[in-house]
Amino acid sequence: MRFWRRLKMAGRKPFLDSNEEITDGYVDQQKSKTLRNVLAAVLVVFLLITGLGWYWSSEPDLFDVREQTAKSIGEQKPVVGATTTATLIHSIEILLHKPGGYLSNDMLPPGVLLDNIPSWEFGVLVQMRDLSKAMREAFSRSQSQSTEDADLAIAEPRFHIDHRSWAVPWPESEYAEGQEYLAAYLQRLMDNQAYDAQFFARADNLRYWLGTVETRLGSLSQRLSASVGQRRINTDLSGDAAGRQSTRTAAEVVVKTSWLQIDNVFYEARGTTWALLHFLKAVEVDFAEVLARKNARTSLQQIILELEMSQQPVHAPVIVNGEGFGLLANHSLVMASYISRANAAIIDLRELLSQG
Repeated sequence: MRFWRRLKMAGRKPFLDSNEEITDGYVDQQKSKTLRNVLAAVLVVFLLITGLGWYWSSEPDLFDVREQTAKSIGEQKPVVGATTTATLIHSIEILLHKPGGYLSNDMLPPGVLLDNIPSWEFGVLVQMRDLSKAMREAFSRSQSQSTEDADLAIAEPRFHIDHRSWAVPWPESEYAEGQEYLAAYLQRLMDNQAYDAQFFARADNLRYWLGTVETRLGSLSQRLSASVGQRRINTDLSGDAAGRQSTRTAAEVVVKTSWLQIDNVFYEARGTTWALLHFLKAVEVDFAEVLARKNARTSLQQIILELEMSQQPVHAPVIVNGEGFGLLANHSLVMASYISRANAAIIDLRELLSQG
């Protein structure tokens, strides 16, 4: 009686209250367990995405253009133009099938969260576009009135599809199709009976392509140098007293790359120099006689050396944007230095090629 009286005084029902306490504890325990499982799953997914993103962010290694050409043509002896074409084809292969594949148009993590490698891809793509254009308009034609190569005429526009498009047309499929037409051109180039496939290694053709390379590197150098902000004198009309421009601009301007774009510009420059380094090594093979006759091979090798220096590993976790002579380094200015030196050497090389 005393037991029941005490329970009654406490306002509780003996068996019902006991069951309720057990049920509430069980539910709370289940909720806690579910929350832990959810948090663990989120952590695992986060670590997986982070690790995959880190792996996908690694830049492809350099490759040997002669060795790659030998793989592309098999037992055949390489002809003029084979090395340049095979190098371009393999560069497309790396762009599309490196770790993570093509990332510029990814809409899901981790690809959508990355911006360094997509910038690298764009730098490579611009050089691919310029070289394929030069092959279509100059390297494969004997003169301005000659017919353009059928395969190159189809391949070159494929590389101008918007690199960030995630719907039809898909960049990956278009670039791969352009690669196939380049492979068909290379196959005809290696056929001694296919007289309609030609590659003319002439000094004027090489100067044509190097002129485009010169403007690309000049622009990159300016964008990299503007990482710290610069005052620049407007020289747009220098050298032509009668020159005019559509819109009046200030005599002195301040140019500065947004801090949000500094790493993007840096990795675009890395992709540009990566592709250009291989293309120039291929040109050294295909235009060997032209370079020897102009005594310009050492000039080309100096350009290649400067571009190789731009491909040194980046050990910093982020691209640092220190002042020019400040406490911290400025990776953009270091890259701009190598590119400016390479560009100056290209200007000298074009001058050598223009001499009789």
